Amino acid sequence: MRLSKKVGIIVGIGVIIALLVIVLMVYFQQVGEQQELNEQLDAAEVLSMKLEIDEEDLEDELAQAQSLLGASQAKFPQAIKSIEYGEDFFKIAYGQNLYSMAAGCGVELVYLNASKPSDKTVGTITFSVSSFRVIINGGVENMLEFIDAIGTGIDYKLSWSFQLPWSVDVKSINMDITNKTTSINLDIYGYRR
Repeated sequence: MRLSKKVGIIVGIGVIIALLVIVLMVYFQQVGEQQELNEQLDAAEVLSMKLEIDEEDLEDELAQAQSLLGASQAKFPQAIKSIEYGEDFFKIAYGQNLYSMAAGCGVELVYLNASKPSDKTVGTITFSVSSFRVIINGGVENMLEFIDAIGTGIDYKLSWSFQLPWSVDVKSINMDITNKTTSINLDIYGYRR
């Protein structure tokens, strides 16, 4: 069975149209993907520029922070050299630190603030002096016991006592009996080593 020329031409045209449709579909799919990739590339370029700006800002902030750190470290070498008695104060005042001592005396330490140490010369001896503000809560007898323990370095009711490696000068005491709160301002004198 032989096909006529017309049928051959019609089949040929059909194949060509089918191929043309496939090529056009692939072309339009590629155009769509290219547009999507261009949009993603544009978004990535915008993000890249933003990240570069952020990086520059962060580098500036880092440089400022490092400069501030250097300046701060230059200001506080005495604080670093003098921290030993501050650590002792925390350890001793709590029973191995202030909180333990406060608990041992039946009070709660609710606030502690210390100033930067400064030098004070008495005769030929130079002391490093730091001011502390301590706020405690508790019963009147217990608060007085805590004040005495700080001032003398001895708590007679505890099974342990200690001798301070520095001396304490209690500057002021403000007791609010109604609220069971006491504010203590004191100076600690430590030998400079």
